[in-house]
Amino acid sequence: MPTNPPSYPASRFKRWSQSLTGQILIIMALGVASAQFISSTIWLRQLESDTEENVREVSKHMAFRIAATVSYFTSLPTNYRHIVIDQLQDMGGTRFFVTLNKEEIRINNIPDSPLKDIVKNQVQSTLDKQLGIRNAKIAFSDPSDLHVINNQTRLVDLPERWGHHSLLVKPLTPPIIVIQIPINDKDWLYLASLMPDPYFLDGTSALSGDRLFSMAMSVITVLLLTVLILRRVTRPLATLARAAERFGQGDWQPIKEVGSVEVRNTAKAFNEMQRRIQRYLNDRERLFASISHDLKTPITRLRLRAEMLDEDDTRDAMIRDLEDLDMLVKGALQSVKETDIHENRVEVNISRMLKDMQCAANIQGTKLTVVGELAHPFIGKPLAIKRCLGNLVDNALYYGNRATVYIEDHQDEVCIRICDQGPGIPIDKIDKVFQPYTRLTPDHSGHPGGMGLGLSIARNIARAHGGEVTLSNHLEQGLEAKLWLPRH
Repeated sequence: MPTNPPSYPASRFKRWSQSLTGQILIIMALGVASAQFISSTIWLRQLESDTEENVREVSKHMAFRIAATVSYFTSLPTNYRHIVIDQLQDMGGTRFFVTLNKEEIRINNIPDSPLKDIVKNQVQSTLDKQLGIRNAKIAFSDPSDLHVINNQTRLVDLPERWGHHSLLVKPLTPPIIVIQIPINDKDWLYLASLMPDPYFLDGTSALSGDRLFSMAMSVITVLLLTVLILRRVTRPLATLARAAERFGQGDWQPIKEVGSVEVRNTAKAFNEMQRRIQRYLNDRERLFASISHDLKTPITRLRLRAEMLDEDDTRDAMIRDLEDLDMLVKGALQSVKETDIHENRVEVNISRMLKDMQCAANIQGTKLTVVGELAHPFIGKPLAIKRCLGNLVDNALYYGNRATVYIEDHQDEVCIRICDQGPGIPIDKIDKVFQPYTRLTPDHSGHPGGMGLGLSIARNIARAHGGEVTLSNHLEQGLEAKLWLPRH
């Protein structure tokens, strides 16, 4: 039984997540997201495999062209190399930018990737096998940051006719592979080439922005469709739950048998159950009324005959037995009538009820203190609530001569604690005192609940409102009766 509920948004989300709609939506969202992620991962893995194969094939052809270009250039006499540099910028369908530099150019390498390693290894392997060159420097650069001729000059700083047409493909910016080979002690052969596929080094991920957007749209679409279906499916179940709650509080109304076949069958069975229970309750009430009516006359006759007996001891014993019998009958009727209260649920001002009890108790000489207020009226059966509170307060004042009532109002519940200064109840008898006709002390003269029905009636009324009554001993002295009532 909750007494300190969590914050309102947290409690609402908890209730929603525990509902059928919430659980199905969570499962659907996780299922669709997982399916999208798994399918994207499988598709990307297949794409990566195909891409690696394609890059490996393209790199092989490009490596042969690079080797041919290097072989052709190194075979020229030194005086002719500068003459043919411009001619080598367009050779064999693959564009090259070739220069002869006096130093190694520092290249700002782009981040490593598996595809980049495939190209690099293929070029190195081909140069080694074809030309025996093992000291080639191979790197990849972004076009906007590519240095040429020397370490101070970038490609974008050169006139367009010097290399833009061979290494820049606007508006794209594909990576450029740069091969630098020392051909003697002073000169470095510098060769740069665009990769055939401008996007071959672009990273792919199952959680890229586009795929996350696609996944989110898929999840949202499925959830919207699921909500439309679930609202139609769960509406009859919600109606059934409310009807069951109302019936538990004494309000019997048949519900419409609509929805799916299973829901209609459940509603039909529930209506039949309501009718059978209501017939039982009506029969029980009529039975007790008949017992009360039928027993009054014979008890009265027996009392008159007992008073006519000559022996005083026998007469007094019979009269006491008849009084006990009359008390048992009245107690049973009281228990039924005060528990089965036929009244509508309306706004109940519990604070006002307790204030009135406080005034009445203080006039009679007992001290009752009420602490706290209700921020909003409670929706319930006013006479039943008054009897429940009255029984609990009467018990506290009878055993403790003084009591303090604490009112705790929350968003979803009302909690009323009634604390007295009496002797308390042994722990092993706390549950037993809620049973009808249970008395812990033999003398209850003058006590309104002297037949041992007060706590039983109070708990039945609280449970009829969906709440509960519990008892607990204080560490030092006294008993605390706690009435918990949920707000519906």
